[in-house]
Amino acid sequence: MQKEELLHLHMLMFQIKKYFESITNDEILTERYNSLEISPLHIHKDKNAHSEALLTLGNEIISHIHNPTLPAVNYSHETASLLVAAEQ
Repeated sequence: MQKEELLHLHMLMFQIKKYFESITNDEILTERYNSLEISPLHIHKDKNAHSEALLTLGNEIISHIHNPTLPAVNYSHETASLLVAAEQ
């Protein structure tokens, strides 16, 4: 993978984190990622540093999503039908 592609993926992963936080109002703690002191904007950093940051950020996002303390979203076909009927 080229460095430019890796930078792009790093930026996308960072945007995924921000999007998830905005729709859930729940902050994803990224202590390991922050300790690397690299962001997608640090284009002068080498390819390995961005690769490590991307994988670390991805792992922290996944760990947060799989955290059992997060409330589960229950989807019910009946509830969805009632909501659609109420909106019309």
